[in-house]
Formats: sequence, structure tokens, C-alpha cells
Amino acid sequence: GANTQIKARGIVNAAGPWVGQWLEQSLGEADRQVIAKAGVKLVKGSHIIVPRVHQQPHAYILQNDDARVVFIIPYRGEFSLIGTTDVAIGSVEEGANITPAETDYLLRAVNRYLNAPLKATDIVSSYAGVRPLYDDGSNNPSEITRDYVLKLDAQNDALPLLSIYGGKITTYRRLAEHALKDLAPYFPNMKPAWTHAAALPGGDIESLSIHTMAVQRLFTGIPGDFIATLCARHGSRVKAVLGDAKGLDDLGAKFGQGHNLLCEREIDYVIRYEWARTPEDVLWRRTKCGLHMDAAAREQAEAFIVQRVVALIG
Repeated sequence: GANTQIKARGIVNAAGPWVGQWLEQSLGEADRQVIAKAGVKLVKGSHIIVPRVHQQPHAYILQNDDARVVFIIPYRGEFSLIGTTDVAIGSVEEGANITPAETDYLLRAVNRYLNAPLKATDIVSSYAGVRPLYDDGSNNPSEITRDYVLKLDAQNDALPLLSIYGGKITTYRRLAEHALKDLAPYFPNMKPAWTHAAALPGGDIESLSIHTMAVQRLFTGIPGDFIATLCARHGSRVKAVLGDAKGLDDLGAKFGQGHNLLCEREIDYVIRYEWARTPEDVLWRRTKCGLHMDAAAREQAEAFIVQRVVALIG
């Protein structure tokens, strides 16, 4: 509830779906009159996860009868990921969950191609997300540009306000470098672009298979298939997850089974270093282990994760 005053040499409004709302709430009336206006269209994309429908390593892109495409991607070894939808929505809250209509849409789209049709009861899990797309005037959600748009306002040599409209996860790095390029005239000491050659956290490895074999040689007391799963999740940071463990007993509490096991050391790691704060963060966002557990195991894991968050974060 406290107020804090911060002075800055510029502002980047990267509020995603709330970019327009931030401008309305944060600027004075005089500033709102001169700041360039742009709009955001919210489009929901939903996915379903089903038991694996084919054993090949590749994905399928299926042409649907509405001129859109739907993909089937091998997912987490034993599943297939099917998506996605394009549904215009009026608020972020509307994008929280898949609807029955979207479920029917995806099932109908893939069943045009599958020898063994899928039913709603085959769905193991689902998720939905909101795309904050730049409003280019299109009425068809599938035709709205996925490109980002940057609006820079610096009236009368004022400090810069850069607002970001649209964009998506697959272009986030180029978007960030573009934003800094636009801001460079106001920050003469800015260093040149460097992210094109930088690995993502844990990605500084020669190859996943070579790295996995090296880690397996270091942790011979831990099953190799479980090591492989951890390496796929954490890359070069897997040693920070395992620490000084010599065997499975050193990993603390365990949930699930086989190579998709979720252990206490990994739970603690994602809480400490990957900002996990809820059971959903751990089970569905950081590890996806929730997919491989039955309801009883998930319930036990959720209760334990809550305890660890309190113990480690307070």
C-alpha cells in the first residue's frame, strides 16, 4: 500500500494486453492528448493434449476446412499436442480456459485426418493463452498481423515513452533488440546488440545428447533415464538441481514414477531460481510433471509444493 516515487530517463510500456490500459491510467490528461494511440486485439489460442496419436518424431500441419491450419506435435514422449484456435475475446479473463466449442473445433479438425478418431474423453489436459495482437483493422482473428508494432513518443524533446503492441514469444528477442535500437538515441552509452549469440538459461551446451551422457557419468547412482529427463528440462543447470546427490534417496520427497519423477530437489530449485510460487507453476509450467501423475499423486505433490514455497519464500 505504500507509494514510491521513481525517476527514470525513459519508459518502456511492455504491458502486453494491458498496454492501452496502462497508458490511460498512468498518463495525465495533457499527455494522453499527444501520445500516439494504437489498439490491441485480444485473441485466444487453446490447445488440447491427448495420448500420442502417432509414433513418428515429426509434427503434422493439417489444413482445416475453414482455411486455417491445425498442428499435431509429439509432446512429452507419450502425448500429442493439438492446437490451436483463434477466438477474438473482450478481456484477458476470457482467455483463461478452453471452451467446449474450441474443444469441438480441434477434435473435428484432426478427426478429418486420423484413422482412429479422438473423443473428448481422450483429452488428458488443455490450456489456453491470450495473444495481445496489434489492431490492424482486420475483422478475422486469423488474419490479424502477428508482427509487433513499436510506438515511440518523445514530444518536444521529452524523455522517451516506448509502447509495444503485439508480438509473440517466437520473436521476443528481435522485438527487444528493435526496442533498444529505437531508444538508442536517448541513451548514448548503450552497448551494441548481443543477444543473437547468447544461449538461453541452461542452453550453453554442445548438444543435449552429449551433455546428458556426461551428466549420467557424474551421477551413476541415479537412473539414467531420469537424468535424461532432467537434462531436457534444465540443460547445463541440471547439476545445480541435483547438487551433491548420490542416489534417488538424496533427492528428497518424490512424486510420480519412472523417468518423469518429480523430486524435492527440483521443486526447491524452481521455487528458488525460476520464480515458481504455486503448485500450478511447478506441475504444469516449469516441469509438466502433472501430465504424468494420477489425481492422487498430483494432490500429494500440490500440498507438498505449498509447504516448500512457505518454507523457502515465506
